Amino acid sequence: MSSDIALVVFDWDGTVMDSVGRIVSSMRCAAELSGLVVPTEHQVKQIIGLSLDPVFDILFPGINATQRQMVFEHYRDQYLSHEHPPTPLFEGAEQVMQELKQQGLILAVATGKARKGLKRMFAETGLEPYFTTSRCADEAESKPSPDMLKQILTELNLPAHRAVMVGDTIHDMAMAQAIEMPRIGVTHGVHGREELSRYQPKAIIDSLPELLTAL
Repeated sequence: MSSDIALVVFDWDGTVMDSVGRIVSSMRCAAELSGLVVPTEHQVKQIIGLSLDPVFDILFPGINATQRQMVFEHYRDQYLSHEHPPTPLFEGAEQVMQELKQQGLILAVATGKARKGLKRMFAETGLEPYFTTSRCADEAESKPSPDMLKQILTELNLPAHRAVMVGDTIHDMAMAQAIEMPRIGVTHGVHGREELSRYQPKAIIDSLPELLTAL
């Protein structure tokens, strides 16, 4: 990859944190508690990384504002009040952040989580000091719009070709591709090698430590 890369932007769920299982479980329980048709595990996995408004449009088409609020509240309660499935950081995550910072790279997060959710994850994991900036679902257009990345690049005064997006979903790959930002797919989250490869990533890795070589 180009030696003039200055910025590495990470997705969070499924990329840095192994939270896919809890997201799926919480969303399916929220649907059941709200009296809606329960989506399959596969259906929920496909929307991970998107903001909640488009998620609800995809999983529960036609629901009204009251139902939407009900699903949101049940989802939030399920995610926060249950410890299973657990949501550990992926192996080597913090060590990778340390190494990248030591190399002088700027790190950022672009996530489908709301700001409140990311702040909670930063507090739980202690990773916040590694990241110079971040953009969340309630601060930008939902992925796969490149709005989050554009905001980050503007803030840091960097062109897209000097950054790389690291993510586990086609939504991450698509938003980077939309502004010709280099991208690296990670297979330990939602989407596999075949799906990620359609977006011409510079590399596809199976674990975060492989990122150090890929960069």
